[in-house]
Amino acid sequence: MTAPRPSILVVDDEVLSLETLARILDEEFDVHTASSAAQALRCLEHDYIQAVISDQRMPEMSGVEFLAQVRERWPDVVRLIVSGYTDADDLIDGINRAGIYQFITKPWHPDQLLLSVRNACRLHQLQRENEVLALEMRITTPTLEQRMERRRAQLKRNFRLDTISRTAASPLNQVCDQLAQVAPYDVPVLLTGESGTGKELFARALHYNSPRADKPFVAENCAALADDILESELFGHERGAFTGAVNARIGLFEQADGGTIFLDEIGEVSAAFQVKLLRVLQEGEVRPVGSNRRRRVDVRVVAATNRDLYRERRAGRFREDLYYRLAGLCLHLPPLRDRRVDIPLIARAILGELVETLGKGCRGITDEAMAGLQAYDWPGNVRELRNEVQRMLIMAPGDLLGIELLDPRLLRGAVRRDQDRTGTEALAATLAPPPVPGGLREQVEALEERLLRAALDRHGWNKSHAAESLGLSRVGLRNKLERYGLVPKTDD
Repeated sequence: MTAPRPSILVVDDEVLSLETLARILDEEFDVHTASSAAQALRCLEHDYIQAVISDQRMPEMSGVEFLAQVRERWPDVVRLIVSGYTDADDLIDGINRAGIYQFITKPWHPDQLLLSVRNACRLHQLQRENEVLALEMRITTPTLEQRMERRRAQLKRNFRLDTISRTAASPLNQVCDQLAQVAPYDVPVLLTGESGTGKELFARALHYNSPRADKPFVAENCAALADDILESELFGHERGAFTGAVNARIGLFEQADGGTIFLDEIGEVSAAFQVKLLRVLQEGEVRPVGSNRRRRVDVRVVAATNRDLYRERRAGRFREDLYYRLAGLCLHLPPLRDRRVDIPLIARAILGELVETLGKGCRGITDEAMAGLQAYDWPGNVRELRNEVQRMLIMAPGDLLGIELLDPRLLRGAVRRDQDRTGTEALAATLAPPPVPGGLREQVEALEERLLRAALDRHGWNKSHAAESLGLSRVGLRNKLERYGLVPKTDD
């Protein structure tokens, strides 16, 4: 099916000139003709016209006067004018007033005329396409407010408490229950726990499960900055307040107005800065550096530390009044070594994220490798676990992460932990390189057998507990016991 030809209108009071123009243009265009401005206006009212080409000298009104009316009533129609006069000032002013696309001088050449009309019709088409695109964008493109609302809704989904990786038997469940209870109430919360336990994750969960969820959440690591820089970051500064302050800055407390501010590593701030922070928390006002004007702020403060602030307070290294301002409720996040039951779930979740981020395929982690991960103490907590899973994924020659990919340092740490805890060498024998002949398959199977027996021994051959500690189902554990012929040792 051929596309319809562009539709144009030719206006000229001289019949011979009108017929000549129509004959030349009829080869490419659907040509309408009019011998007067009045007839042309009636044509425009009834027919779809993309471009008008008009003679300048006509009896009823001039070409530019006619095209000025066209511009007013049909602004999308592209207008061209033909004239033998090029030096008259009033003609030039009229052309500007009528918004004429192109001026064609007499005598014109047919090729020049065709090119001008082609360009005019192409311009009309582009204008229509732009109008359609603008309409589609208004319909389909969300406004800034809509985008922000969608972003807030996504964050609320991402930081729901039920999205935090933990099992039904996790020690973290109690913390999540406490967080859910305190989230609706506008009280300060102090999160304690070792580095890498996810304190910022819980701070965000607290914010996005609170009535302040639609307002900003901002975070600052207090240990990373000197006092003067930290003061500027949190409270803001005026232009020229200090060397390098070329512009005024709004501090994080003001940015978080109505929302939540997360102060990480609060136990590292100096005694002098503790006084300034205490004043802000007491008065609910900030004074930017270099300013005499105080600004009222409404923020919920969530602080975090890996120090024991209660002991720091008793030792005089942390202000008692600031401690009680921060610790409206104190939540302690257990280290990963105290929630080994969660390690398989966390490791698989991390692996899923890394597979998507790195673009490297992987079917999962073997039971033997997972048992090795669970046996380690993880002094760096979830952050260290993430690094280990990432290293294993990168170094894996295939699409399965086996125990042979575990860092030897990790295995040695697991052995030392078991020896210190039990005073036996059970796990040492389990995780040491198996002294059996054969290739990698035989050695891995021997190691798997030792891991299974060690887990069963640790749990007094309670198969439910052993399966849970290994990240296996009871059926999976039973199949492996049958495979290796494992039975409890009996005393003769």
